[in-house]
Amino acid sequence: YMKKIIFSILAAFFTVSANAQESSIFKGYIYNEEFQVYINMDFYKKNITVPNQEIYGELPGYFGANRDTRKWLFTSAEITDSVTTKLEITNDYGSEDLEAVLKKLPDGTYQLEQKEGSTIKIAVNRKWVKIPKKIIFIKR
Repeated sequence: YMKKIIFSILAAFFTVSANAQESSIFKGYIYNEEFQVYINMDFYKKNITVPNQEIYGELPGYFGANRDTRKWLFTSAEITDSVTTKLEITNDYGSEDLEAVLKKLPDGTYQLEQKEGSTIKIAVNRKWVKIPKKIIFIKR
């Protein structure tokens, strides 16, 4: 009987730790070196505030660039399966928006694919740089 209890407790522990690990896929900071852009996200608690733009309140996350102070805000993040999230994104002026999909790939990287709507762009040396429709990020 004691073995059964211990086994049940261990099984419950491993289930809980597996679920906890799973729920960190769409939480944290991911980076793209080539364009020097990043995503800060928590698609579970949706409690990310944009630095110096706290007026927008808590969001699922945002897209930022090392060379541009403007941000692209994630107004909605819907996790559709264990490795895919559907995003609604708007610029911080609210003048442009788009739909995108963020997917965790088997090699551990993340791919942001821009779908319908505007194209994400950042300012570099006072010129607009369009971010590719598909871009790969690594977790930091």
